[in-house]
Amino acid sequence: MDQVNVFDTPVTARLHRAEYLVAFAATITLGIMHIGDIRWLPAVGLFLYIDLIGYIPGAIAYHRSTTKQISRVYYVLYNIMHSLITQAAVAGIWCLTVGPEWALLALPFHLFGDRALFGNFYKPFGLHFEPVREPGYAALVAEVTARTQVPPLPEAAAGTGASAPEPGGTDTAKAVSGAVTVPAHAGAGDPR
Repeated sequence: MDQVNVFDTPVTARLHRAEYLVAFAATITLGIMHIGDIRWLPAVGLFLYIDLIGYIPGAIAYHRSTTKQISRVYYVLYNIMHSLITQAAVAGIWCLTVGPEWALLALPFHLFGDRALFGNFYKPFGLHFEPVREPGYAALVAEVTARTQVPPLPEAAAGTGASAPEPGGTDTAKAVSGAVTVPAHAGAGDPR
């Protein structure tokens, strides 16, 4: 994933989830360290309200729909409620009106848990509300994954200069010498 190719492969998705797992573990650690200081009724309410507004209405609409096409409003609700920006604003308002407290850990606990444990990030309009494997994405991942396969090292042919061909027709001697071959599908301005 980069600024031009805004998608994850299975490997980069696992790396993103691993980062959120560290943050999730931090919220658990802080929760354990301050377990006696947590007001549990507000904590449970803060944890649940995110899905009561942002997920459950869309999930109900999606599962009731025969076409699985639901209003974009459900996607917007999900994305707003599962935003770190939104929940930081909620925590800030809470701190100003109620006061800072450990019950607020429920907010990052929920968001980091969703991302780390379930792989749930934002929901784009063009995809199903619930996870469904998209054929176009599967083909894209297969193509990108095929390009990441490391070619075998050339076998040492005793002085013959023979080498194993590389994918795309580039010969190994050129690749080893530092010559660069641009794939035929690379367009003008392609950063490769």
